[in-house]
Amino acid sequence: MRSLLLLASFTFLIFYKSFTQSNPKPISELIADGATLQQVSSKFTFTEGPTADQQGNVYFTDQPNDQIMKWSTDGTLSVFMKGAGRANGLYFDPEGRLLACADEQNELWRIDENKEVTILVDNYRGKKLNGPNDVWAHPNGGIYFTDPFYKRDYWERNEKEIEQENVYYLPPNQSELTVAATDLVRPNGIVGTADGNLLYVADINDSKTYRYQIKADGNIGNRQLFVEMGSDGMTLDERGNLYLTGKEGVTVFNPQGEQIEQIPVPEGWTANVCFGGKDRKKLFITAMKSLYILDMKVRGMK
Repeated sequence: MRSLLLLASFTFLIFYKSFTQSNPKPISELIADGATLQQVSSKFTFTEGPTADQQGNVYFTDQPNDQIMKWSTDGTLSVFMKGAGRANGLYFDPEGRLLACADEQNELWRIDENKEVTILVDNYRGKKLNGPNDVWAHPNGGIYFTDPFYKRDYWERNEKEIEQENVYYLPPNQSELTVAATDLVRPNGIVGTADGNLLYVADINDSKTYRYQIKADGNIGNRQLFVEMGSDGMTLDERGNLYLTGKEGVTVFNPQGEQIEQIPVPEGWTANVCFGGKDRKKLFITAMKSLYILDMKVRGMK
């Protein structure tokens, strides 16, 4: 009997070794080999809005503390701006100026290299915006942003002036807003492709993300359901993969809408994500009180 047990154990070990050698643990197509999630800092109150400049420095917001932080490519953290209009989402325009969804007064800001602020918009047809949340700049300089209503404890008002929670478009060198999309429950995350042809918008309260075609005049159309998952913030990599955020960490979908990666994050909520670093191969994740970095095989969209 003992001989039979030994033979069975030996046979199993040979089978297991053969199986594991022929079926090794899958290697990620996106995450650098051996890379693990690194917590840069957890000293914040709620992090949001990461975006990278042309040098790969990453800016992000700590909204409750009313500040924009900067992670430099040498690894240092510093305060870029204190008194930042309670900025949420950020993005750099084609001229290297920082766009900020400053929802303290429901405004969209542009911040130059000297930290001089220009208020680009603060209303739509005379009515106060709900609260600009996330923003993306088209290569031609046009700006798209989401305007959901999240009641802030620092607001004096309690009700919407604009009932619909829209996606807006600000044409290049203009001050007149147009509504880009209005048939959403609560738009939040937004990003477009590097060629300026496609726009992704997450409807976070309806658990859906849509893809639109961007027309020559800046209007968007041909809405298609991309995935049945909403998102707080989002980004794209050089392959056109879309990175969505929320309670499950970061979920990655290829351009066909197929899930290809899941990146768990040990915080209760993952708010936003971007690529940065000198080679744009570091994934930056804002999650609750923390900023995380993960080394990647792919670069972020330029």
